[in-house]
Amino acid sequence: IMLSRLYRPVLASCQKISQNAVRCASSVQPAKIGKKSEAIFEREDKFGAHNYAPLGVALNKGEGKKTRICFVWDVDLVLISTLNFLSAVIVQVKSQGHCHPKVIQALVDQASKLTLTSRAFYNDRLGEYEQYITNLFGYDKVLPMNTGVEGGETACKLARKWAYKVKGVPKNQAKIIFAEGNFWGRTLAAVSSSTDPSAYEDYGPYMPGFDMVPYNDLNALEQKLKDPNVCAYMVEPIQGEAGVVVPHDGYLKGVRDLCTKYNVLWIADEVQTGLARTGRRLAVDHENVKPDLLILGKALSGGVLPVSAVLANNEVMMTIRPGEHGSTYGGNPLACCVAMESLKVLEEEKLAENAERLGQVLRKELNELPKDRVKLVRGKGLLNAIVIDPEIDAGKVCKKLLLNGLLAKPTHGDIIRFAPPLVINDSQLNECIEIISSTIRSM
Repeated sequence: IMLSRLYRPVLASCQKISQNAVRCASSVQPAKIGKKSEAIFEREDKFGAHNYAPLGVALNKGEGKKTRICFVWDVDLVLISTLNFLSAVIVQVKSQGHCHPKVIQALVDQASKLTLTSRAFYNDRLGEYEQYITNLFGYDKVLPMNTGVEGGETACKLARKWAYKVKGVPKNQAKIIFAEGNFWGRTLAAVSSSTDPSAYEDYGPYMPGFDMVPYNDLNALEQKLKDPNVCAYMVEPIQGEAGVVVPHDGYLKGVRDLCTKYNVLWIADEVQTGLARTGRRLAVDHENVKPDLLILGKALSGGVLPVSAVLANNEVMMTIRPGEHGSTYGGNPLACCVAMESLKVLEEEKLAENAERLGQVLRKELNELPKDRVKLVRGKGLLNAIVIDPEIDAGKVCKKLLLNGLLAKPTHGDIIRFAPPLVINDSQLNECIEIISSTIRSM
């Protein structure tokens, strides 16, 4: 009941913000750092771990559904951005926009009834959610978790269990192959599969049984899969954290064929690329292929609480028995309701189609930028990046974008990623393209 009362003002606030956002749409001012923002920066710096380096803005409100507006305000009530091109730091948590009314309403309604039960008992929402998501994606079973990295851990555990119970790999000899340049979280298992020193340095010893292969290289992958102890290949259809690296056409189909040939499970990490982000329901749908295990997260939550899921068919999923894997919050009634509504929003509002159409417009315009400054444009749907000249500091570009009213973030020094909420419309995109273009040209 208390949680319900907490969220009801959020819903009312969204309605007010929607009206204000329409009036402000044509009059966005450059961001200014106020006293409240500075105080927040100082407090976090003093009391919080320094494991992030945020841009200099303290966000306070966001709205992104009614009239398809995508606005955020800072604590000084400055309208910061006509578009958040981060979608909650690139990984499309906010694909449905900020505080989507349908998602918030589902949260409020369920919060007033039942939020959490132990999985020692049944609840009336879990089965409904399981049926909905498995039918939508075409799998026998789903294992609900909370975060994307938990989804990755779960998939690896399922693959190892399958290796011993089904494939017949000798005990403790199972191997999982990962693509170089991957990113799926920051647990010890996740960093053990990383090729980025900033992710794995000083965290050893590392997980045994993990091996690497170059991304987008089917010949190298086949050589690894010939090892009979290999049980799985885990790969992002498009590498997000690496800078939106898109494989060549046919790569995903080749992965599917090779994994089938060598009796290896294909684990598709679609935490970043799935759920309409790349212009399809899943990124693997671009090549009409189906992985053995599918990991979803981020946008599955509608941006309001942690939700992730691993989907697989019975041969894989039923290798785990009661007591062998679980989560206190995984599959809780509140998360189930939010996830179902978040998926319904993506489907009913045809956000994959919107991402496909506007993504083509965005890349076309980005390719018109001066070649001496923007060396490469890549992406699919509304998951995109530009590679800028190394002599131009990507961090400075992003700070200037912020001052001009658009949020974006650099990665790997010379790459800037653009992943706006999927509810973006044509006029908003055009406005933001103008901000990007004028900013890049002025550097």
